[in-house]
Amino acid sequence: MGTRRRLSIFVLAVAVLVTASGFARGGWRLTDTGVTERFRGLAAVSDRVAWVAGSGGAVLRTVDGGRSWRRVDPPGAAGLQFRDIEAFDRHHAVVLSIGEGEQSRLYVTGDGGRTWTESFRNDDPRAFYDCVTFLDRRHGLALSDPVDGAFRILATRDGGRSWRVLPTAGMPPALPGEFAFAASGTCLVSAQGRAWFATGGGERARVFRTADGGRTWTVADTPVPSGPSAGVYSLAFRDARTGLAVGGDYVTPDAAPAGAAASRDGGRTWRTARVVPGEYRSGVAWVPGTRGTALAVGPTGTDVTTDGGRTWREVDGGSFDAVDCVPRACWASGEQGRVAIARR
Repeated sequence: MGTRRRLSIFVLAVAVLVTASGFARGGWRLTDTGVTERFRGLAAVSDRVAWVAGSGGAVLRTVDGGRSWRRVDPPGAAGLQFRDIEAFDRHHAVVLSIGEGEQSRLYVTGDGGRTWTESFRNDDPRAFYDCVTFLDRRHGLALSDPVDGAFRILATRDGGRSWRVLPTAGMPPALPGEFAFAASGTCLVSAQGRAWFATGGGERARVFRTADGGRTWTVADTPVPSGPSAGVYSLAFRDARTGLAVGGDYVTPDAAPAGAAASRDGGRTWRTARVVPGEYRSGVAWVPGTRGTALAVGPTGTDVTTDGGRTWREVDGGSFDAVDCVPRACWASGEQGRVAIARR
């Protein structure tokens, strides 16, 4: 394909992104975070307020739309890998570190990161926590890879200040080799009082769902290919019925056949996109206020759908791990301290 034709296709895709979805004026605009950590945790509060969390125990916050960032790490966290952060506003956030045993921890702040309280430290060497989500400001869930053949759920009823491990009697058995991917903080998500989590690693990539706060779960197969490093990496639900799943294999990021799927029945069934991104994608997010627009990101680029996940188009070639959208902007974060905003 000639350079001129590739450029024309790119310009057309950007035009579709801007005019059909109202997503951005000029696409992603990188901000200067002043650090080189990799940010897989991202929480967009507004077009001015966002939090990111990543390697080296780093947590950053902006309150001016990315013009400046303040580093607000929990004390003593330099050896931790933060992979998820959930923020309610400019003051309140919960951050999750991953790893076996005591490396999996949760911290909570109510003053913009000036002080943090460690609210959970995993004491089971078999557990490995991947993601956290909140159904509302008080009720949240965190997901661990299987222990004794079942995924483990941690729950809070007080905004993350305390946590308890839920019984696994209502959890379907895990497949051999099955686990969740701590790639963008979106392997576990929620909408309208329900929650879902995505898996890979085993014979099939699956999506689990709950409607009772994590006490009981049901599970459905997806058409996304699974394997030792492949599966569904990220979920996004616009409401209780309409969901997207993206993934692939991070070992081969340039090729991901059948790497995107959509559900119209709350995650009970999934259908492969007619046109997939075609490459590994680690994060996906709906654009609020649109009928069917969402963004998917990965180390090889950003894709957009304007038809609810039936077809995808690449619109940017920059590397990102996570994406999150609010009514007036979308944010993305990734390697080498990269954080970008696209205003609507």
